[in-house]
Amino acid sequence: MNRFLQLYLLTVYPAANLNRDDTGRPKTLTFGGTTRLRISSQALKRAWRTSEVFQQKLAGHLGTRTQRFGEVVVKHLVARGVEPERAQTIAREVADIFGKPQSGKNDNPLHIEQLAFLSPEEWRDALALAEKKARGEPVESDAKKLARQILRTVDSAVDIAMFGRMLADDPEFNREAAVQVAHAFTTHRVIVEDDYYTAVDDLKGPAEDTGAGYIGELAFGAGVFYSYVCIDRHLLVRNLGGDDALARAGIAALIEAAATVAPRGKQASFASRARASYLLAERGDCTPRTLAAAFLAPLPGRDLLCESIEALETMRARFDDAYGETLEHLAMNVPGGRGSLSDILAFARE
Repeated sequence: MNRFLQLYLLTVYPAANLNRDDTGRPKTLTFGGTTRLRISSQALKRAWRTSEVFQQKLAGHLGTRTQRFGEVVVKHLVARGVEPERAQTIAREVADIFGKPQSGKNDNPLHIEQLAFLSPEEWRDALALAEKKARGEPVESDAKKLARQILRTVDSAVDIAMFGRMLADDPEFNREAAVQVAHAFTTHRVIVEDDYYTAVDDLKGPAEDTGAGYIGELAFGAGVFYSYVCIDRHLLVRNLGGDDALARAGIAALIEAAATVAPRGKQASFASRARASYLLAERGDCTPRTLAAAFLAPLPGRDLLCESIEALETMRARFDDAYGETLEHLAMNVPGGRGSLSDILAFARE
């Protein structure tokens, strides 16, 4: 199995605001001296790992990222007949394994300060520990030793194995991400536009003023987005304790999600659901490289999708020629009527 599998995607989004900044406008970046729309890697990864694709294809092998572990413990214990006050005390003790409890004036003591990304096995063992405490059975008193009984360096959580995790208080249980995801950006210059809209009161009579019941403004943009994903297949298998079959299932789910799932921001307003129009997969042991340079000069043409495909394929070929590399590759080209997602999935399995 080749070490690296790289994915290059081109996806066309009509008017959309999939990923907003702190002012509510679509995220942007300056690339090649011009403004492009951007979708952050964090938004993409969350959309993929919480998608139906992941939930269905990786059921039982997904982690949960939360600050609210203590609340889960309380509900778990109360459902088993433990008094609420005692359940809360135990929950705070168990949650402390995963991070420092919140201690501010308006904070919840059942919440920890940082998000903890926990595998199904870690959840199971932590809840079992809480039950053991509730029964009054002796448990390890040293916090570090207790953490080592619960936390793992390898497990079956595919999304943790892919995207990594950081536990500030227990760095030995951090997980190096086997999947790197770039911020997606448009292959061309984009101007963010503003939609001035109104909402009319259905019960307002004809004799009343004709003004709207509500007036608002919403920013949006549209374009062809370039995305890049790099999968270290060897590291993924290692993160999963050597489970090659589970790693392959995870890669298949990731490819499908990357091609079919987008962040859900403002979908009710724009219905900007889209699938990748072009997907190039490469495999090999050579040092990975993005092909973003294909779009350093913003594309000026009228057929931006086809021009983006041509620019991407040309840059790939020139990189291979320049470095003397012979990466195996396969493409799904929707406008060109060539290839399919099933072809890409079969290619990735080899």
